[in-house]
Amino acid sequence: MLWGLAACTASGVLLLSAGLLGQRKLLGLGVLIASRLMLGVGESLGSTGSTLWGITSAGSEHTAKVISYNGISTYGAQALGAPLGVVLAGLWGLPMLGAVTVAIGGASFVLAWRKAPAPVIHGEHLPFRHMMGRVAPHGMALALGGTGYAVLAAFVTLFYMSRHWSGAALCLTAFGLSFILARLLFLKTINLYGGFAVTIVSLSVEALGFVLLWFAPAPWMAFGGAAMAGFGFSLVFPALGVEAVRRVPLHNRGTALGVYTAFADVSFFLVGPIAGAVIGEFGYRSVFLFALGCVLAGLGIVLAMSNWQRVATADS
Repeated sequence: MLWGLAACTASGVLLLSAGLLGQRKLLGLGVLIASRLMLGVGESLGSTGSTLWGITSAGSEHTAKVISYNGISTYGAQALGAPLGVVLAGLWGLPMLGAVTVAIGGASFVLAWRKAPAPVIHGEHLPFRHMMGRVAPHGMALALGGTGYAVLAAFVTLFYMSRHWSGAALCLTAFGLSFILARLLFLKTINLYGGFAVTIVSLSVEALGFVLLWFAPAPWMAFGGAAMAGFGFSLVFPALGVEAVRRVPLHNRGTALGVYTAFADVSFFLVGPIAGAVIGEFGYRSVFLFALGCVLAGLGIVLAMSNWQRVATADS
């Protein structure tokens, strides 16, 4: 967690430096790319570290709740950060974004530093290939479901510009707020009905959101589609995460959670070039059809896993 927050703070320093380089555009672009790479490292370590920290502190029986509240914090920050970033960049430019990142990252580091660390649970660790085999189906479904968010975050602004609409940042705010609302309202359903059942409903709702975005003739429908997509995607991570970590011993759950999360990170990495190629061939609207196809593919994987689990339970 501390390494992740330190990397996020360092990304802010690089972002501030890029903004201060002025007319040295090539150098500024290189520093900006380095800032994004550093932020990726920080987000990965910080997100996984904080989730495992919470699970270890609260107990494994609260895994779904810890993952859910971690997501509420993350997507709540994104819901606030999208419009705030637009305002700050418009008023003071890139240096202000860097300065704010440094301030928030530094304050978070100090807050985490002052808290007691969670105990490390020792034991014999599973070989990585065995860990991958147990977690991979859940991670693939998460990655496909998360493609929708990656597409929205990367391309909704360009989609709005192509239609000559305003207010693209509000789509991310709608996604984030509905994401938080779904977790607050339906968090207990994971323990009541099981991770697979909740994921099936969630991915179905997310798919409907991208149908609205694909057909959207006006900003209000795109806004509604983004909100529905966020509401649907909200419980996918914790619901599948509970099923994934349940398949490994307690002392291996940190690694399992890291592998599980990495699938989503890889999908975010791949969405840019793949979706960009789709847009280049068929236009901006087609990217939401691409996201819809990915979400439906993830739904198919979850339906198959749910059926396997039902058969295995019946046999036992």
